[in-house]
This record gives sequence, C-alpha cells and structure tokens, in this order.
Amino acid sequence: MTGPVANPATPTALGASGTPSTEAQREQLRQAAQAFEAIFLRQMIGSMRNARLAEDVFGSASSEQFRDMGDAQLADSMSRQGSFGIAELLLAQFNRAIPAAPAAATGEANSSTPNGSAS
Repeated sequence: MTGPVANPATPTALGASGTPSTEAQREQLRQAAQAFEAIFLRQMIGSMRNARLAEDVFGSASSEQFRDMGDAQLADSMSRQGSFGIAELLLAQFNRAIPAAPAAATGEANSSTPNGSAS
C-alpha cells in the first residue's frame, strides 16, 4: 500500500503570501533541470547505440531491453554528478526569472543606518 502523496506546497514550503518560497522554487527548478539533463542524456546514449557499424551477433530483444535499462541508469547517474553541466546552464537561465530571496533584501536593509543612509 502506498502512503499519502506529498504536496510540494506544504505550509513549511510556503511564503507569507501563500505562494511557494523562493528556496522551494529553486529546489523545484534544480530537480526539473536535473531531470531534463537525464532525459537528454538518455536520448543521446540511445542515438549512439542506434548508430551501429555492424550487426550484433548475440543480440536479442531481451538483451536490448536490459541495455536500455542500463543506459537509463547511466544517464541518471551522469545527471546527478553534473558531468555535462546542462542542468547548471538551465539553472543559471531560470534563476534570472526568480526574484531575489527576501532574506537578501532584509540583509541589505539591516546594513543601512536608521536614517536610511548606508554606513
């Protein structure tokens, strides 16, 4: 039996306005970028496998299926390690769309003097 489905917008992940916090958004983007990199690598490895120069002597449908599963595991592992950096490039692009964290704004406010001038 499976447990309840976790809601990504839990009260701990919500900001004061009821929207997901910046940290939660960044984590979701990181996971999405890593998943995209894994899919991209699976496609690339699959295309490399299809470009055979010779016929596979011992090949069969079952060995192809196991090879595909191994390729998927390899792609997932490579994306977790960040071997290609595709996820990092996507994150750099996505982070421009997310506003700065409120903690950074309060840190800047604390660095100024009470009269509003910077010290």
